This record gives sequence, structure tokens and C-alpha cells, in this order.
Amino acid sequence: MKKTYLYLIVAVGLIMMSCSGGGDDSDETQMPEENTAPTVPIQVYPLNNAICINNNIVFVWDASTDAEENRITYTVEISENNSFSPISKIETSASLSKLISLEKGKAFYWRIKATDNKSAASAYSPAMQFLTEGDGVSNHVPFAPSLVAPALNSEVDGTSTTLIWSASDADGDPLTYDVYLDTNSDASTKVSENQSETNYNATGLSAASTYYFKVVVRDDKGGVSIGQVWSFTTK
Repeated sequence: MKKTYLYLIVAVGLIMMSCSGGGDDSDETQMPEENTAPTVPIQVYPLNNAICINNNIVFVWDASTDAEENRITYTVEISENNSFSPISKIETSASLSKLISLEKGKAFYWRIKATDNKSAASAYSPAMQFLTEGDGVSNHVPFAPSLVAPALNSEVDGTSTTLIWSASDADGDPLTYDVYLDTNSDASTKVSENQSETNYNATGLSAASTYYFKVVVRDDKGGVSIGQVWSFTTK
């Protein structure tokens, strides 16, 4: 009878040990490591306001870093305006350069981002503008104007504001501007023509309205660039 009781105690102990799971390690849940995006690549060539003599351009950038050391590919976007809509070309590369052929005698913008092999992508680099040389062309079109004020999609006090922009020309030609401003999304109403100032005082605006404006820049040799449409609202 004592032996039977002893066997029973041992059996119960073995069952309890088997139910314990064999230790604490099996109770721990292994969490997957978080994947982080690569750093933003740094553009090397062409830099801002560059004039590319050849329209077959080798775009160059510095390598991004990836905390998990994942494989990285780079996406280059090229557009004829700094809003990148529409995009003229999209190219990818696993190296730090890419040969891309573009139209001659045009102004372009380019930017780049890095994506790892787990689909985590960096932000885009800043947009860089450049020109491609035309055949026998001694004049380059002006660069499209850049917005200074008011900030894009911002709200302005009152019913007047000063529109301010900047523009440049690779040849240093004098520039004039046509300003378009209205409540249509394509900004089709010309409010000023052939002005030399890079600002326009907009008055008599309606309250609680969204306004759209764009600037067309011309040099004295017939070169023309049309800026993108910007917008702001009044209180």
C-alpha cells in the first residue's frame, strides 16, 4: 500500500513538470524587429541651376544608409515643373548613378528617394533645377518661378495680400512677368502684364475665398516658362 502511494506521488510530480512547459523561455514571445526607412540620398549632380551641355545626363548621388543594412534601390523622378505633376521620367537604380536621356533646350527638376528591400522608403530629396543645352541655342529659357509668399495653401488676413516670387535665368537676361489671379483652379485671369517686379499687390479680394495664382516669366529673347498654380485663402 505504501509503494502504491509512493508511485502515485511520483506520477503526479511528472505530470506537473510536463505541464510547466519546461522552463520560462517558451513563455517569451519573440517580437519581430521594426524596419526603418533608409536616409534621404544626397544629390551630387546636377546641382541647382546647373547647365548640362549634353542632354544625356549622368545623375549622381551619395549613398543612403539603412539601420538594418537592407538592400537599397533609388528612384529618380524628373519633371518640367517643381510640383512634379506630371512626371516626365521615373528611373530606378541599385547603384549611385543613372544615365538618363532628356529633351534638349529645356528646364527640368529632379529629386530622388531610397527604398529598402522591405518596401520602407525615405522622403524625397529637395528638388534641383537644371537646363539641357539645345542645338546651336545661345539662349536658355528662364527657370520657372518659385513661390516666396504667401505660403502655399496658407490663410491671409483681410482682403489683400502681396504675392511674391523669385526667378532666375541662366544667361542673366532681364526678366518680365505676367501674373494670373482668380478663384478658378487654373488661374486664368491675367491681372498684370510685362512687369519687372517680382511681386504683385492683390487688393479687393473676397473674404472667406480660395484664390489661385501663377506667374509666367519671359526673358528678352523670347524664352518663356510657365509657373505652377499656387493657392491661398482669405479670412
